[in-house]
Amino acid sequence: MSFAYKRVLIKISGEALAGDRGAGFDFDFITKVCQTIKSCVDEGLEVGIVIGGGNFWRGVKDGAGKVERVSADRMGMLATCMNCLAVCDVFRQLGAKARVQTAFDIQGVGERYDTLKSIEYMQDGSIVLFGGGSGAPFFSTDTAAVLRAAEIHADAILLAKNIDGVYSDDPRKNPEAVRFDSIGYDEVLARHLAVMDTTATSLAMDNNIPVIVFALAEPENIRRVLRGENVGTTVGL
Repeated sequence: MSFAYKRVLIKISGEALAGDRGAGFDFDFITKVCQTIKSCVDEGLEVGIVIGGGNFWRGVKDGAGKVERVSADRMGMLATCMNCLAVCDVFRQLGAKARVQTAFDIQGVGERYDTLKSIEYMQDGSIVLFGGGSGAPFFSTDTAAVLRAAEIHADAILLAKNIDGVYSDDPRKNPEAVRFDSIGYDEVLARHLAVMDTTATSLAMDNNIPVIVFALAEPENIRRVLRGENVGTTVGL
């Protein structure tokens, strides 16, 4: 089956890994997501994945004023590495080739991020999970996802969230909020829409990388997005 893209970067929030548990891992749900991604890779798709750390730690939000911002962000980076290890093992149990690369040295956890190696791994059919965010505090995992997407020359970023697209307002608070099928980067920035943070959105715009925002609650949505079906909201192109 043909896909609309050859190589993609999938960004998954840490909260999504927790499912209804609120924290930790919902392995039944994670397995469904991994099965869907593996089936697409088996059909020739090249995949890199960035995972947030919100199922363990949400940076300065969880620091509650007691943990300095730099330390809080570094704790969040470590949480993303834990998530990458867990998801990598699920992939391997399903028979997929998967590797963890980290933004900084963590001996025994994963190899240090290397752009050329990650591309070679993906071309060889491996799923590469990028842990540690960007490796620097003050940058979100959304920004890290766009950065890695630009570096590996991804055709698109699949932003898997707990909402089914980009809305004119918060649909949980405003029942008249309208979902966009597509929207430009400039409008997202001008209207301060909650897609990604400003740094991530600007970086995607500068590198002309489309971002497809969709709900991960139904893992098969990943395949639908890859087919080019009208799922969620396309930002950029």
